[in-house]
Amino acid sequence: MTLLVVTAVEAEAQAVRAGLRQPVAAASGAEPPQRAPVTVAAAGVGAAAIAAGTARLLTLAEAAGDPYQAVVLAGIAGGFPGRAPVGATVLAAHSIAADLGADSPEGFIPLDDLGFGTTIAPADPALLARLRAALPTAITGDILTVNTVTGTAQGVQTLAGRFPAAVAEGMEGYGVARAAAAASVPFAELRTISNAIGPRDRAAWRIPDALAALTAAARALGA
Repeated sequence: MTLLVVTAVEAEAQAVRAGLRQPVAAASGAEPPQRAPVTVAAAGVGAAAIAAGTARLLTLAEAAGDPYQAVVLAGIAGGFPGRAPVGATVLAAHSIAADLGADSPEGFIPLDDLGFGTTIAPADPALLARLRAALPTAITGDILTVNTVTGTAQGVQTLAGRFPAAVAEGMEGYGVARAAAAASVPFAELRTISNAIGPRDRAAWRIPDALAALTAAARALGA
């Protein structure tokens, strides 16, 4: 399987490459001359940027006659307290655009209820099963994609109530999932937890530990 792994930022891409037996770096839009089984690219922060970057990489590979067979979004994320502790590895059963919809006096209305599409992108079952087998201690649940990261206790409570299966939140998963779906390529999302979702406490963030956990998890991608 030729696999494209996309991350938001270069630090995450470097952590993934460090865990691969055959590391390959590709800038967004670049064409590797001889592609190894796994290609890693930092494709942008936020759902829109990373969707555009992922779509470009997929299109270039297809145009070259060597399409990718799967896409994995990998990176660090915030974990829901009591569901995914700092340092944990999590896999998405679904990547969900949690704030894509409309506000109303009665509360938030998701895109699904508005009739304009879906906010839920399920992971490819076979790809998810492969990752779960390679990462037996990983937590599987829903991973939320948000445009504004949650920074209040009330925000955590609201999201936890709306999404009882959610274990983490990031800013890119749903965007990569939509790009993969448009190209008919299997998709999965893998995250490692750097901090608890909620009031911002930078002193409690464990980004180096989460990147180290991402390196360890990346070994499963190259297996």
